Amino acid sequence: MIKDDSQLIYSKEWAEKFAEANRKLRANDEKRLKDPDSWQLIQDSNDALRLKLVAEIEEYEALVAHNPDKPIVLEIENLNYLPDLLIKARIAFKITQEELAALSDHTLDEIKAFEDKNYHNASFLNFLSALDALGITLVDGTFVAALDDFYKQELIKIRQEQSLLKNIQIAS
Repeated sequence: MIKDDSQLIYSKEWAEKFAEANRKLRANDEKRLKDPDSWQLIQDSNDALRLKLVAEIEEYEALVAHNPDKPIVLEIENLNYLPDLLIKARIAFKITQEELAALSDHTLDEIKAFEDKNYHNASFLNFLSALDALGITLVDGTFVAALDDFYKQELIKIRQEQSLLKNIQIAS
C-alpha cells in the first residue's frame, strides 16, 4: 500500500522499470528463441509486479483525489489488511498524522509508529480510537468511512490552532 507522495513517486519509477525491462525482453529474440520458458516466466513476473504497482498507484491517486466531505467505501483484500483502512481513510479525508493524533488522543510519534508498522504495534483500544476518529464502520459487509460532525468540528479547530501558531511564528 502506498502511504505518501514519496512512495507514490518510487512506485511509479518501479512500474516504469518493469515496463522497460519487458520492452527490452520482448526485443531480445535470441533469448526468446533460446529459452522460451524462461523468457516467458521473466516477462510474466515483470508484468505481475508492474500490475500490482499500477493498482496501488491508482488506489492512492483515487484516495488523494477524494472529496473529504463525502463518505468513502474502502476495500481490503482480506482481514489481515484491516489496519490499511485507517491509513486509507486518513489519506482520503486529507487528515495529517498530527491531526489524527489529536483526534484520537494519541501523540504524533505514536501515530507515526502505528502507521510505520501498519498498526501491528497498536493496542486494540489504540486501533479503535483511530477507527472511531476516522468514522470507519461496517455497513452491509462494506467498510465505509465518513467523518461525523463532531470530528469535523474538532478538525476545524485543530487546523485553526495550527494556522494561528504558524502566524504567530511568522510574526515573531
